[in-house]
Formats: sequence, C-alpha cells, structure tokens
Amino acid sequence: MRYLTKSRFQLAMECPTKLFYTRKHEYVNNKLDDPFLLALAEGGLQVGELAKKYHPGGHDITALDHEEAESETNRLFNEEKTILFEPAIRHQNLFIRIDVLVKNGRDLELIEVKAKSYDKLEGPESFMNKNGSLSSAWRSYLYDVAFQTHVLELAMPEYNVQPHLMLIDKHVRCPTDGLHQKFRVVRNTKSHKGVSVSSQLVSEDLAPQILIKVPVDEQVRLIRSGRDPDGPVNFGAEVKRLAASYEADQRIQTPIGSKCRSCEFGRKKEDIVDGKRSGFRECWTDALDWNESDFAEPNILDLWNYRKKDARIAEGRVKLKDIKKSDIGIKSKATPGLSTSKRQWLQVRKAIDRDTTPWVDAQGLQAEMETWSYPLHFIDFETTMVALPFNKGRHPYEGVAFQFSHHTVQEDGLVAHAGEYLNTERGVFPNYKMVRELKSQLENDDGTIFRYAHHENTFLCMIHAQLRTDSEPPVDQKELMTFIRRITRPDRNNTQQWSSTRCMVDMLELVKSYCYLPFTNGSNSLKDVLPAILNSSTALQAKYSKPIYGAEGGIESHNFKDWQWARKENGRAIDPYELLPRMFDDATEKTQELISDESELREASAAMIAYARAQYEEMSEYEREQLFQALRKYCELDTLAMVMLYEGWMDLIGSN
Repeated sequence: MRYLTKSRFQLAMECPTKLFYTRKHEYVNNKLDDPFLLALAEGGLQVGELAKKYHPGGHDITALDHEEAESETNRLFNEEKTILFEPAIRHQNLFIRIDVLVKNGRDLELIEVKAKSYDKLEGPESFMNKNGSLSSAWRSYLYDVAFQTHVLELAMPEYNVQPHLMLIDKHVRCPTDGLHQKFRVVRNTKSHKGVSVSSQLVSEDLAPQILIKVPVDEQVRLIRSGRDPDGPVNFGAEVKRLAASYEADQRIQTPIGSKCRSCEFGRKKEDIVDGKRSGFRECWTDALDWNESDFAEPNILDLWNYRKKDARIAEGRVKLKDIKKSDIGIKSKATPGLSTSKRQWLQVRKAIDRDTTPWVDAQGLQAEMETWSYPLHFIDFETTMVALPFNKGRHPYEGVAFQFSHHTVQEDGLVAHAGEYLNTERGVFPNYKMVRELKSQLENDDGTIFRYAHHENTFLCMIHAQLRTDSEPPVDQKELMTFIRRITRPDRNNTQQWSSTRCMVDMLELVKSYCYLPFTNGSNSLKDVLPAILNSSTALQAKYSKPIYGAEGGIESHNFKDWQWARKENGRAIDPYELLPRMFDDATEKTQELISDESELREASAAMIAYARAQYEEMSEYEREQLFQALRKYCELDTLAMVMLYEGWMDLIGSN
C-alpha cells in the first residue's frame, strides 16, 4: 500500500501536485542533492538523538519495514507506561513515525522534535499572526504536528492526545565542550543516515537541557477545526483527499504560480539529466499548453524581485515579452544607480530583444571607483551555525566563523591572494582568532575593503557582541572591538551604534545599482555573476585562459598551482566553480565511504558540513587535511570571483 506519511503530507502542503512526483526515480528531484537541505537534515538528526537522551528508558523502534515497525510498536504499547522513539502508527492509508511518544495510562504525549530555535520569552504567541492566522515561520511545523495528531487519534480514539513541539531553546548555553562532536552523523545503512552517540556522553552534557518542550494544543485545534485562514476548511477531508490521490497514484492538478520557481522537480533545462522527466514542465505544459520552444523563452519566474508574479500569471501573461512597462511601475530612487523597478524593466527589455550584452552604468560606477583607495582588499568568510554547539557556554545556532580568504589588487592591477585563515583545531572557538588574523592582514594600509552581500558585516557585528559580553574576554578585547567598528556598519540587532571610518563596500549593491548581466537571468548571486562576467569580458577570458594563477611570475596563490580559470565548452566559458578539483581522488573506495558524501565543495552549506565533520575525532589526519584543502580552495575562489568582477567592470567601463 502507498501510505500518506508525514513527510509526504508536508510536501503536499507546499504543493499537492508534488505528491505525484515524489519518490519516482524517473523524475528529477533537486532536493536530493541540495547541500543546504543536507546540512539541515544532519542537524535535525543530531537534535532528534539528543531528545531521546532527555527521555531515559525509552524504547527505540528501529525497524524500517512498515509492518515490522508497527508490530513492535503494538507489542510495547501494551505496557501501562512507556516511552517510544519512532513508533509506527497506521490508520488505513495513513502512516506516521512519531519522534517521541510518551504513554501514561490513557494519556498520550505526542512530541515532534525540530531543530528550530524557539524564544521561550515570547512563548507560543510567536506561532500566531495578529489576524489569527499561523505565522509563516511556524506554519509547516504546526501542520506536521496536526497531521500526526489526526492520524494518532484515528488509530487510537480511546486515548487523549496531547501534541507538543520540542524545540531548540535559544536562551540556553551549552553545558559542556564538544557536545556537537558527541552526536556524529554516520551512514548506518546503504541509503540511510543515523547518529552515533559517543560513549563519553555524561550527565553533565544534558543539563541544562538545550531542547524545550512546547504544548501546541491550541494551534493544532485551530488547524483541525478549519479556523486557519490560510488552511483547508475541512482538515480531515483534505487529509483523506491527499491520501486517496497518493494511494491511487493520481496527480492532483494545482494552479501554477510564483511558488513554482522553487520547484525541485526540474524547473530548468540544465536540471534534467540522465533522461529524467521534469514534473515542473509537465505541470506548466498542462496549464499553459506550452511546447519546448515556450520553455526556452524567458518567463516571469526569473524576473528579479518582482512582487506581482501571481497576478501576471493569473492574467495569462507569463512570458517576459508579455510584460508591459506599466506592469512594473517605474520609480526612481534618491541614491545613485538603478532603482529596483528600472532594473526589472531593463531585464525585461534585454530578454525581449534577446540582447545578451552587459549593461553598465559607466559614469555611476566610475564615480564609485573614484572614492576607493588602493590597495583594494576582497574578503569572504565561511561560517556555521549549529544546533548543538561545539563549545561550552555558547548558544545554539550562535555563529562560528571558521575561515576567510583575502585577495588584494594594487593600483597597477597586480592581483594576489594576500592571505587566508582556517581553523584546523578541534574543539576551539575560532571567532576571536579569526578576527585577530583578519586585523593583522588589513591594518597595514587604508585600502578599501570589499564584501559581497551582508554576511561578513553581520558576522563581524555578532563577534563584536560576543567580545563585549564575554565573561572571560581575550586580552586584546578592546583592540578587536575597535577594529570591527572601524570596518563595519552596525546592524539592526546591535544594541550599540557606531560610525565606521573604513566601512566595507558591498559589491552586491554595486551590481544591483550599476551593472546588469543578462547571462545571470536576473540572479545577483556571486555564483551566477562570476560566470556571467567571465563570459561578458574578453579581457578576463584572455587573462585567465592562461595557466597564470599560482604560477611563478603570475598571480600569487596559496592553494593553486599553474591554474587556468577560463576554459571554454561549446563556445562559452565554464563556470569556474565547476573547475574546482575533486576531493579524495587518490583515496581508496573504503576511505571514500568513511569520509563524506560530498566529493566536491561548491556551496557554502557544503563547507559548513565539511567543517563540522572535521571536528569529529574519528576522522583520520589524511581525511581532515583533504577536507581542509578543499575548504581553502573553495574560499579562495570566492574572493578571486570578487576580483574578477572588479576586473570585468574595469574592462566594460573601458569599452563604453
């Protein structure tokens, strides 16, 4: 039988049509390869195992087979009092595995464990909006619990069910060092991951508790009674409909909309590989009667920052050629550069005209450049925020900055990988050392410092707060805080405000204001901007097509030797991130299995995973060094990408 499980129910809450595509090998599914989701999943596994430690004496239902797991659950359920982990509950074509189920006579405590931060000072009121609807931040979690409660009550109507969420207490401090490392994510079968709990876990690790149990009776009643303004009027009927459709393997036709942009079932042509089918394209073909040529035309899903996509789709105006200037509503802005609406219209016009040439506001960009001081410094951080802290006294999800890369450009155009930092020590809190090293590399001149987006500024402000409130601050506390204030703009979460004298320049804001590259298809991510600027600048292609990077007499590099970054395939420059060398090429098959699922490092979330795994004592020194080398190369490319963007601008300005 095909069962509607809680994960499938959650998927259906996103889009009912997805039920038809899930778990089918013939359809592409990009979520299976998403490093960010993998990072979230691994944190969830660790938190789930920690929750069990807060319920001593519980029985773990480990069987994966539905019938076997259900049989074991029923056997243990005969006890008057019992605690079950992952018990299997079935009612007709509904099937759930509950994280923690506490039975006390006729009372059942249903506990869903989530690796999500919760502010106990705000209380359950934070689950709700002022209009009585559920907060979007909590909606999926609460519907998950509502579904489980519904199934449990159907299966066991004689019991009183009390639903709870068990969440991360954002105010608690980690009681011991190395708590994260004691919950190691491992592969326990060929296709499943689990958590290996260290034999060195002691009672001191578990108090105070990092997880807090929150009753959600009121929210579950609201959902099941149909009183959620954004939910189904009849919750039970909706569950029955979804379950019946899934059991019959019937596709539910759902109206298309802006939400389709994030569809994991193959929205883009490049996602469809190995002969797999695209669920996205099947939906849009049915809704719009499109053929392959229609999909090749630019459509509204990619229109940058446009908030009226659903309105245009409802009108049947889906392609960018159907968008009028009046649909955008052109407005100017008080500061120099393109406004959001003008940039949107530029994207539309470029798409309609099939114009792939870059647009640069040479005058505006030149005016910005005239305010810069050489040498130019380009920096990028790698960071992590884990549910179970690495160090004693740290909050869950408190930021850890473990790496940076630093490139410089001199006034004569000389490029160099000037420095880097990577924490390779286990069990240490690296933030202050990282800032100390960054300070030593940047304080020798007054050159302009560049970042891409807010990330570096946000983390430095957070470290400033850590320094200010640390009960055992480093001896150079004041010097480090002064340095941070000098190069940052205080964010809105800062209780202190300051004026910086050397504030970092955000290259993302320069991209949005002064440059549009059609090859990005509306994206402003550096990972998309880099190949776009490389394909737009003949000077960049000519320079980096030679193996000068890390070469004697070429561009200084800490991690590459005689490297060629501009390589062409089918007449286009390959994305440099695709050229990063694979990890562990010389490792044995056995070693490969022990190390990691990621043989390549191309996403920041993959870097987070790699760093967390390097904290595990079980990893060999060879494996650790391979991970560290991959991290260094990945981060170095991030700052080189910023340099290339700068060099591309110089080329494009010169050509205007």
